[in-house]
Amino acid sequence: MRVAKVLAISILVFLVFSSIAFSAPKVRIKDIARIEDARPNQLIGMGLVVGLNGTGDKTKLTPQMMQNMLRFFDLSVAQRNIASRNVAAVMVTANLPPFAKPGMRIDVNVSSVGDARSLEGGYLLMTPLKGPDGNVYAVAQGPVSIGPAGSFPTVGLVVGGAIVEREVPVEMSKDGVLSIVLDNPDFTTAKRVADSINDSFGKIAEAKDASRVEVRIPLSQRRDLVAFISALEELEVIPDAPAVVVINERTGTVVMGENVRISKVAIAHKNFSIAVGTPVEGVPPTQGYMMEFPEATTVGDVVKALNAVGATPKDIIAILQAIKKAGALHAELKSM
Repeated sequence: MRVAKVLAISILVFLVFSSIAFSAPKVRIKDIARIEDARPNQLIGMGLVVGLNGTGDKTKLTPQMMQNMLRFFDLSVAQRNIASRNVAAVMVTANLPPFAKPGMRIDVNVSSVGDARSLEGGYLLMTPLKGPDGNVYAVAQGPVSIGPAGSFPTVGLVVGGAIVEREVPVEMSKDGVLSIVLDNPDFTTAKRVADSINDSFGKIAEAKDASRVEVRIPLSQRRDLVAFISALEELEVIPDAPAVVVINERTGTVVMGENVRISKVAIAHKNFSIAVGTPVEGVPPTQGYMMEFPEATTVGDVVKALNAVGATPKDIIAILQAIKKAGALHAELKSM
């Protein structure tokens, strides 16, 4: 009687959860893709943070950098006469966004490269930031913030600390062709993007591979390319994604997509018996909960039912791992 009662409750839980319909949302093309050449560029430089309260470097690198800086002001000081306890040598990095114009400000990250104990209260002196080509694209300077207590005191941020000095040219179209690149390559999504564009503008788009969609710009749109790209970005598609289950054993987190399916399998774990596509009698007996699911059920249905009967996150993760090893979980199982 008790087993039958538990089974009835479990089946009811399953029916309630299985009645919830999943529907993939439509998203704008601009939220899942970008123009090929419109990408950020990384910048790097090496500078000095001054004004520290005795938490600076003891290494020989910092006095040498200070000596080089003093020469800029026509001052000649021997390294042995330069005290650096209030100064730290740092690497300065930043991301230069696409279409950034001279005069715009960007944030920079500051990281100690010596043995400084903290950058708190420091001030970054003027530091040129170079790109991979060796050209200076921005200059950084300003007060360093190391964030809330508990963060790394040798890593800081200068908000709006760099001024863009050079623009990176962006060629949005080549020979009348615009390339759209997906953030997450997927053949199905690429085809859907091309279909959405063709439905709105005629047959001008073609998916070249899993990440690239080429668009032939109509002659009538080439005079106002910005307006054309804006119209493309606002088109909506339903992105597709491979079946993946992500688990974090430390936090007990389970994240899954709607397409994750489970085929015929029977599992007994602690006081839980689970049967997918097979009678519950085929599962080794337990003294707890027994749940039956039809074949090709979803991971979401199983997880929801397990949660409803009090399964712990570790129990759910162990069950999913066992189903994967049995070859019945048709998805990639990733651990964080």
